[in-house]
Amino acid sequence: MKLITAIIRPFKLDEVREGLTQIAVSGLTVTEVKGFGRQKGHTELYRGAEYVVDLLPKIKIEAVVPDELVEAALEVIMHAARTDKIGDGKIFVSPIEQVLRIRTGEIGKDAL
Repeated sequence: MKLITAIIRPFKLDEVREGLTQIAVSGLTVTEVKGFGRQKGHTELYRGAEYVVDLLPKIKIEAVVPDELVEAALEVIMHAARTDKIGDGKIFVSPIEQVLRIRTGEIGKDAL
């Protein structure tokens, strides 16, 4: 099992979620986050005052998937989240040693 963590643009969430649902990824955790990478931020004008937006709003998606679905999930996320512009985000893949469903006590793939 692997933990896939994707940082994407907020308006791409629905496309990514729908794509992952179609390949049978059964659960997601979605968090609103702020950050920057190469995109750095930008300057905006508000009521005549200029200010710098250093941290840009992003969405963090986390999903634990079986090993056989990892490549398909990565393809779905890359395809659905891509705009071909700087700031599209990143995907991280980490190993998961154990999963336990609290309510039923199921362990491993059964707990997904």
